[in-house]
Amino acid sequence: MAWFKKDPLAAAKESKVRMPEGLWIKCEDCKEILSKPELEQNLNVCPRCQRHFRLSARSRVDLLVDSGSFEEWDATLRSLDPLEFKDQKSYVDRLRAARKASAMEEAVLTGTARIGGHPVSLSVLEFDFMGGSMGSAVGEKVTRSIERALTNRTPFISVTCSGGARMQESVLSLMQMAKTSAALGRLARVCLPYISILTDPTTGGVTASYAMLGDILIAEPKALIGFAGPRVIQDTIRQELPPGFQRSEFLLDHGFLDMIVERKHLRMVLIQLLGYFADAAAEQGHS
Repeated sequence: MAWFKKDPLAAAKESKVRMPEGLWIKCEDCKEILSKPELEQNLNVCPRCQRHFRLSARSRVDLLVDSGSFEEWDATLRSLDPLEFKDQKSYVDRLRAARKASAMEEAVLTGTARIGGHPVSLSVLEFDFMGGSMGSAVGEKVTRSIERALTNRTPFISVTCSGGARMQESVLSLMQMAKTSAALGRLARVCLPYISILTDPTTGGVTASYAMLGDILIAEPKALIGFAGPRVIQDTIRQELPPGFQRSEFLLDHGFLDMIVERKHLRMVLIQLLGYFADAAAEQGHS
């Protein structure tokens, strides 16, 4: 009769349902297992703890601008390899892999659009392209986007998500900090508004330059924002850091930010701010 008995372990294996790979994701904050389609439907925000997962640059544009209004500029501008840099891989190979992973030519998406009917010049970093790092091409595209705001007399909006300056371009990447900051100085002199939106993470040379120079600084909840990382700072000063150090809420409490806005409210807040700036400009024009 043993011939007819079924191995319970084999039966259990057969009864297992095969789940497609990449269908589930674990929230690092609350440890909840989330369905990817459900997460995407909720704007990549955890429905349990409200953790804001990263968005791609193109998804971010779709979230913020009026439908069909975005016009991309400088799409073919890309970094070269003037230093012929090589670590474990050559810089050329890293760029090639980044283009494949992100489906973008560079780590920033720039263009013009309308938000609530208000024309804007827009710059959005893409973290999947070498951690949203700022090299020569990124600095040039951001600067051109600022200059386009100057030419068209429109507000400039940037969305940052970056690990900082791109080490493979050495001092050439550091020069972009001064370059973007100087362009924003010209924008400020003619009283055109700049709204900076900081998302997780915004660090290094991007924080130390154009990301923190906005007339209005908005951050998403719990975003990591700083120059050096918390671990580096703690190892340097050899002191315990306060809870929530370098997170949006800590920075807001200490006067580094103007507001924290949940992703679902971000477009509406931008429309309100742009309306305020447009009204102020109109009043100034009549006076």
